[in-house]
Amino acid sequence: MSNSYRDLKVWQKSMDLVVRIYEVTGNFPQSETYGLTSQIRRAAVSVPSNIAEGKGRSDKDFSRFLLQARGSVWEAETQVEIALRLKYLKAAEAQELLAAASEISRMLNGVLNALSRDNRNP
Repeated sequence: MSNSYRDLKVWQKSMDLVVRIYEVTGNFPQSETYGLTSQIRRAAVSVPSNIAEGKGRSDKDFSRFLLQARGSVWEAETQVEIALRLKYLKAAEAQELLAAASEISRMLNGVLNALSRDNRNP
């Protein structure tokens, strides 16, 4: 395992997702500024934030933060789906975001599995 959260590919990918979420939500209706726009941005920001916060802690605590990050990924996915249904996003934009979120979720599962294996085999 890496010593810095910045070296984790999952953190890097989640940072990319945050930037993309900010880009696409900039086109949402102004009436959504304090609604869906704010909600999806907070969910996206929560992913790399939880990874970073948990990285410096024990494996047990890190796992807890990774689970929180994964929940935030799922929250952002749901909000992307809502934005698509409301026609705030084009289908291609939604697919891009959902694909990135799915990859991040898989990567988080991989880190969680590695931590679990490490703790079983001291």
